[in-house]
Amino acid sequence: MLEKLRAEVSAGRPIIGAGCSAGIVAKFAERGGADLIICYSTGRSRIMGLPTTRVGNSNVDTLAMYDEIANVVDTTPIIAGIEGCDPTERRLPALVKKFHDKGFNGVINFPSVGDRPAYAAAREVVGLGLSREYELIRVAREFDMLTLGYAYSVEQGVGLTDAGVDVLVPHAGWTTGGAQGSETASGARTLDQTLEHVQAIVEACVSRRPELICVCHGGSIAEPQDTRVVYERTQTVGFVGASSIERIPIERAIEQTLVDFKSVPLATA
Repeated sequence: MLEKLRAEVSAGRPIIGAGCSAGIVAKFAERGGADLIICYSTGRSRIMGLPTTRVGNSNVDTLAMYDEIANVVDTTPIIAGIEGCDPTERRLPALVKKFHDKGFNGVINFPSVGDRPAYAAAREVVGLGLSREYELIRVAREFDMLTLGYAYSVEQGVGLTDAGVDVLVPHAGWTTGGAQGSETASGARTLDQTLEHVQAIVEACVSRRPELICVCHGGSIAEPQDTRVVYERTQTVGFVGASSIERIPIERAIEQTLVDFKSVPLATA
């Protein structure tokens, strides 16, 4: 898998990870050329028409997604979002084994405590902080699974890099755009701020492991045209989209289709 991703980059094509929490999304993401199909428990909230939200039991729900996704995905690797800090799953090897045995090809540390530094620090005291997410990466590598890692800061990026993550994903915050975007959220970054944030993480981590693959996610990187400037101004070589793949396009397509249907007048007598 890793060799195929490197080959895409060598050929001048970006690596694209598609967040897919429903079969129809995954099926057409693969047909569109996605390099990775990524299952997030939060994706269920997007399919429910809600802002990206944690609902239910993350690890249980993500495991339950596999059969639906695998039924319509033919060759693309399927990546599981694993909540490493789930207190009901204290044995990480046993947790990762569940996903491995189910058929997932890789893992990404999501949901993560990385977006809540104070909470993460407090949970570290009881063994459920960011060090668990770094350990998740190490354990998944022992199962020969592809590993992706969300990093919300330089410090987190370094932790994931040193754990051996295959693909680092600097996370720029909740995705803007569409009907459920985060433009009005406190602390939402502009595109320039997003680029600075992403590149700072990339630089720190690539300096430690020059072969590291880095792709971007979130914030003001919401549309295909946004990625052009990201590739020009950062060292990232791809994009992981969740809302950008399975929320914003669906919002637009269905709304416009209904507008088009309603615009056709009835025949007059």
